[in-house]
Amino acid sequence: MLDRPSIVESAAEVRGEPVLKLALPEPGADERAHSDELSALIRNEIRGHGAMPFSRFMELCLYAPGLGYYSAGRTKFGAAGDFVTAPELGSLFARCVARALAPTLVEIGADTDFLELGGGSGAFALAALRELATLDALPRRYLILEPSADLRQRQRERVITELRADLAVRVEWISGPPEGAWHGVLFANEVVDALPTTRFSVQDGELHEEYVALDGERFVRVDRPAGSLVANAVRHVERALDVPFANGYRSEILPQLPFWIQAVIGSLEAGVALFVDYGYPRREFYLPQRDDGTLVCHYRHRAHADPLHWPGLEDITAFVDFTALAEAGVGAGLDFVGYAPQGQFLLASGLPDILGAAQDLRDAERLRLVAETKRLTLPGDMGERFQVIAFSRGVENALPGLRAFDLSRRL
Repeated sequence: MLDRPSIVESAAEVRGEPVLKLALPEPGADERAHSDELSALIRNEIRGHGAMPFSRFMELCLYAPGLGYYSAGRTKFGAAGDFVTAPELGSLFARCVARALAPTLVEIGADTDFLELGGGSGAFALAALRELATLDALPRRYLILEPSADLRQRQRERVITELRADLAVRVEWISGPPEGAWHGVLFANEVVDALPTTRFSVQDGELHEEYVALDGERFVRVDRPAGSLVANAVRHVERALDVPFANGYRSEILPQLPFWIQAVIGSLEAGVALFVDYGYPRREFYLPQRDDGTLVCHYRHRAHADPLHWPGLEDITAFVDFTALAEAGVGAGLDFVGYAPQGQFLLASGLPDILGAAQDLRDAERLRLVAETKRLTLPGDMGERFQVIAFSRGVENALPGLRAFDLSRRL
């Protein structure tokens, strides 16, 4: 039985925020009631079907309709939420991404779509569309695949109230990936880290999968022998590392990643798929000293390692194995474009030009842009903690800035 909550310092500051070793704030009465309702739903499923894989527990905590962290109405992003993402800092991130993807949109032509996976607060869509308009590279449609009804409503309100009409009319929300062949670009920022992850461990040479069970009313983590899907995925990693995991080693893996990638970009006939997230190449992800994995939870700008704490009120996430993501993209039949730290990618995607054009701004605004740039690009902040990886199909010279800083030799 597992019961090892601890502060995960390496993960705590990955989003560029200082996280202190402080007790977690107590939720209010409404939040407690919300968490209790989700907890009851999870308990009922466990009582009816037995202990559930940790991945299923994480799925319910994040995405249970009306109750999961991303499905309910509580603020997630920004100073009033639990963490800050790059688009929430300002417009620089989205403008650079738009500049990087604009040549592909222009090359493909009039029938292009821009597909954003998980629209967050809507901040990225607003800034990206404005930038694409100035570049004369607007897509036919800006599609947002957002599973949360609450977030979809918030995004709609921002689009309607903050975008000019000729841009707002291009935005559409979809409930699943395009089923037919399509042309354009796909963008996903901090999406892969939120996929429900499998936790595995090695015990006396045998592979086990982590489950969530009940001890009375309390959730507890337990280990059970791993099934073939999980075991085969872990053994693949061991072969790639050319060394078996040590006894007692515990970490995360996404055996469903190839199927997920095929689902979201398999129908892309011509275009680019760009992913930004925090994580490591495989050899760094599975370092011997990282023997309890990378799982981390965010609650009111504090990070901790106990995913059983207040279900539905906290973000649960795990770092990304970018080698696995590269394998999945190539396995889906796409061409690998490149892999680089976020800071280098932004600098190669028009950030210096944007800052140069801002020299005439008032001192306060210019200083804000400088501070935003530092957060996004410095090695000790988001600049190296976040990585960028891209794939293409049927286009010429996709993302030359990313190719210029390609570090795929590390994958």
